[in-house]
Parts: sequence; C-alpha cells; structure tokens
Amino acid sequence: MRLLLAEDERALSDALTAILTNARYAVDAVYDGQEALDYLESVEYDGVILDIMMPRVDGLTVLRRLRAAKNAVPVLLLTAKSEIDDRVAGLDCGADDYLTKPFAAKELLARIRAMTRRQPALRENDLSFGGVTLRRSDFTLCGPAGEARLAAREFQVMELLMANPGQAIPTERFLEKIWGYDTEAEINVVWVHLSALRKKLAAVGADVRIRASRGLGYVLEELS
Repeated sequence: MRLLLAEDERALSDALTAILTNARYAVDAVYDGQEALDYLESVEYDGVILDIMMPRVDGLTVLRRLRAAKNAVPVLLLTAKSEIDDRVAGLDCGADDYLTKPFAAKELLARIRAMTRRQPALRENDLSFGGVTLRRSDFTLCGPAGEARLAAREFQVMELLMANPGQAIPTERFLEKIWGYDTEAEINVVWVHLSALRKKLAAVGADVRIRASRGLGYVLEELS
C-alpha cells in the first residue's frame, strides 16, 4: 500500500516515514503543499497524510483542490491545532479523519488502517506483466519459480517499471518519484536497487528482464 506524507517538519517527517515503512507501507515524503499537489497529479496513492500548516500551499487548500479534481483518495489531516473549528473545517473540506499532534505511532497506524478500509479499492492490488506478478498488498514479486519479498524502495522501483512496461524510464525519474525531488541521494542508489531487482527476478524464474537503454533509462521487457 502506497502513502503520500506531506509534512514540513523534517525530523517529524523522517520519524513518520520510518514508522510507516516499518509497517510495510511504501511512502513518498514531501515537505510543502505544492510538492504534494505535484505528486498527487502523477501518482495514485492508497492514502494521504497531510499536515495543515505547510509552506507554499497549506494542507486545506491541497485538500480542496484534490476533492475539486474528483480525487477520492483517503486523507488523514495532521495539525498542531486542537480547536473544534479547525477539525470541522478539515472534515468539511473532504478529509476522512483528523489527528492532532502530538500523537502515538499506534494511533496513527490504526487511523490509516481504518480510513483505507472504509474506502472502495482505488486500484487493483496486483500488477502483472509477462509471467510475473507484483503483489501490492505485501510487496511480493511472484514468478514461475516462486516468490520474493521486496524491500519498500525495491517495491516502488518495480511498481514504476511494471506500470510502464516497454517504456524507458530515466534514472532521474526513479530518483524524483521514489526518493523525492530534493533528495540528497546519489543516482547510484537507483542502480543498486535495479541490480537487486534483477537478482530477484532471476530467483523467481521471471520471463521478463530490466534492460538498460543507453541514454534513455531502463525498460521492463519480456524475454524473447
């Protein structure tokens, strides 16, 4: 399950990302409302965790634009404010739930489980290409010879490839979509994850491969 986390406090964002990743969620972390809108335009999420007080575009404005675009993704609002009017404003804008800082990790995870259960499925759980299936529910790669569990970043890289089979995806796109626009990660981190995925594809007897296309990026294609 993939979540967008929009929280401008870097230390809190890092802590929440670690908690969510440990709970087997794939997480994209952004730090202002405009970034959140950019990601929401190009990626389908199972849920959004949205701080109200953010720079550039505040959380309520993000939520209003999201609902105006008929995007029904479940949204959990985070805020330091506890007044009833703030909670009502968030819910009136289309939020599914509301959590006031500070909060316990267990409560956050329970709220996420509850709001995603209440919503109809936004997309199929599985992605398939050739004889390989990527099971989104538990980050599992399935092939003729067996199954392999993927780490969160491996899952996100494979998900991007399987959502765009036969298309060359530039290394920079992997870096931006998965590690974030302002990441300090080096481009070789993408190569490391692609190398790990090639080994796992081989382990499950996949009839597809990840091919490097010079100057264009990486392509998921069926073996001839």
